Amino acid sequence: MSIQNLNTFDPFADAIKGSDDDVQDGLVHIRIQQRNGRKTLTTVQGLSSEYDLRKIVRACKKEFACNGTVIEHPEYGEVLQLQGDQRENICQWLTKSGLAKPDQLKLDRRFIVAQIKRTCARYKCYIKEYILFSCF
Repeated sequence: MSIQNLNTFDPFADAIKGSDDDVQDGLVHIRIQQRNGRKTLTTVQGLSSEYDLRKIVRACKKEFACNGTVIEHPEYGEVLQLQGDQRENICQWLTKSGLAKPDQLKLDRRFIVAQIKRTCARYKCYIKEYILFSCF
């Protein structure tokens, strides 16, 4: 009769690991790059290497009606690249599909400033219209 080594198998390893095996641990950086004129590129860097980025690009291209590709960046590795300003779309899609949690998404700071400026410009326009039409 032999003695079994109980340290080789841990029956509770899955319970300790958690149920979020699909969601990655690192940050996902979403940036925008200005091309020529009004043309922009949205880049997504930091997705886990266990995901097939080509399938993700294919799904995003259908969902957002844009073109996209996976490029090999010398510093960041494989980076997802989409045409146009797809920052809001990709954030919603990544959280909806379960590839990343909302607190893992790191947007470019310029995006938040641009949203605030856009909102302020809208309100200024509304205030001008209100003053203009309320005088009569």
